[in-house]
Amino acid sequence: MATLIPSISTCKFDTSGERRFAHLLEAKLEEDYLCWYNVPIGPVRLHPDFIIMHPRRGLIILEVKDWRLSTIQSINNHDATIFVNGSPMKVKNPLEQARVYALAIVDILKADPQLVWLGGHQQSRLLFPWAFGVVFPNITRSEFDQTDLGEAIPPHRVICRDEMLPSADALAFQERLWAMFPFNAKGVLTLPQIERVRWHLFPEIRLPYKQASLFDDLEDQPQTLPDILRVMDLQQEQLARSLGEGHRVIHGVAGSGKTLILGYRAQHLAKACSRPILVLCYNKLLAQRLDEWMRAKGLHDKVQVRNFHRWCVEQLKAYHVPLPGNRDDADEYCDELVEGVIRQVERNFIPPGQYDAVMIDEGHDFRPEWLKLVAQMVNPNTNSLLVLYDDAQSIYDTRKKGKFSFKSVGIQAQGRTTILKVNYRNTHEILDFASSFARQLLTQEDADEDGIPRIAPVSAGRRGSKPILIKLPTLKSEADEIVRLLKEAHERGVAWRDMAVLYWDGHDKDELFRALKEHHVYVVGKKTISFSGDDAKVRFLTMHGSKGLEFPLVAIMGSRIVAKAKADVDAAKLLYVAMTRATSQLIMTVSEANDAEHVSLLH
Repeated sequence: MATLIPSISTCKFDTSGERRFAHLLEAKLEEDYLCWYNVPIGPVRLHPDFIIMHPRRGLIILEVKDWRLSTIQSINNHDATIFVNGSPMKVKNPLEQARVYALAIVDILKADPQLVWLGGHQQSRLLFPWAFGVVFPNITRSEFDQTDLGEAIPPHRVICRDEMLPSADALAFQERLWAMFPFNAKGVLTLPQIERVRWHLFPEIRLPYKQASLFDDLEDQPQTLPDILRVMDLQQEQLARSLGEGHRVIHGVAGSGKTLILGYRAQHLAKACSRPILVLCYNKLLAQRLDEWMRAKGLHDKVQVRNFHRWCVEQLKAYHVPLPGNRDDADEYCDELVEGVIRQVERNFIPPGQYDAVMIDEGHDFRPEWLKLVAQMVNPNTNSLLVLYDDAQSIYDTRKKGKFSFKSVGIQAQGRTTILKVNYRNTHEILDFASSFARQLLTQEDADEDGIPRIAPVSAGRRGSKPILIKLPTLKSEADEIVRLLKEAHERGVAWRDMAVLYWDGHDKDELFRALKEHHVYVVGKKTISFSGDDAKVRFLTMHGSKGLEFPLVAIMGSRIVAKAKADVDAAKLLYVAMTRATSQLIMTVSEANDAEHVSLLH
């Protein structure tokens, strides 16, 4: 079965013929075919009906017209006159329309040296064949042959009604597609080349130039195309384009691309929504990063990104509700903030339905009453709510959550849930190491769609160096060793800004800060980090504060939290979150007093 993007169940087809043809592609083509329906291409956002790609066959661009013979008054190589509601209308010849789209695609791809021949008589041509054609779902082959349509549209470039029946032979159908190529061109697309094609044609699915920290400059792209261009994988792209309307819940492991899908969704909805779109998360630093991301995409006027408690403050202020008076206890103050908003929404003093869409990143950090409150903020006419969730990363107030179902908080998860198991952020070695510290959290455990499944992460297969795990006798020696290893990494070419030092509490923080200061390694912390500049400074964060972020190199002082994680689920989750922030290299120190099960994992 071919991969159709978006999925058929969520496509809004313009005609019944397009729907029938989409079903035919899915049923009659093998799994190595990729098909896109009405997906905009390139910077000019052209919209061909169908793009079909096969690694050995190349690219085909098809236009589908639900015309009947009686619809067509006249046609030539460039234009056609058709009857629309009884009146003649001049339109472009559909083959010419497909040709224009195909040439635009070829021009985009030919700019990439890795997609063209570099010598010989084929020089500067694409490495693979391409073609274009027309589908007539309501005209049979005999009807086509009995007219002069073939003078304007060559018969071999047409698929007719009787050739796209459900009973059609799969091989015969595919031969119709292959016959559209002007000559028997040869060429095989490798997987990296397929990703390059997708990168060029669909800019919205591009990932950053390098697997790096979210603190990289947002526009930090090379002047020339690098050897590897990274895009969403096919499951991510299909999911992002297929979310459709209504409530959606995505359960995804750490590093599975949940936030990328949220960004794509925000960009898509911003074009259609008239009211603002709200993006919420718990982590303040993640909210700041997401806000900068939306600004870079030009979405700031339509998409509001907030830390949940900041949003509560804004709601109370906007509707002139006094803020809580208790400022001494931060936890109590935050609780009173939320309770104040909930009360005023119940009274209808703060109105529900303020946003055309609401998206919650790291939804596992939200208490049930928070989710219930936020779900009420969705405009009932659009009913667009997206929740991203991973129970293994639930590190805040887990004892207060109790038994949970999405239905109990007004989230319609039944039939609207997707699971992402593949971790793309971490190398195989880092993911395996992190998982070994949290086996009990990652044992696969299914749940119905209204509940919370436990998902075991699967590595995407990217390989790298083994994590460095060092046993040391004291906190002081741990801190000094971490700084020594950071300096070694810097001498090997790792930028300071690509490093993060994560600490558990004040004891770790003080010792690490002393060592960093003594060795003249400069840092920026939670309150001073910006998302551009600071090239000469290491990121210095709590484990909680690192949530949702990523860095090429992560160093963790682990003795005290490793000891606690043996008996405390919340500590084990926090340690797992901290370790999976590292994309390429992980350094962790532990006390010699820790048991051999953990300190000898890599030996």
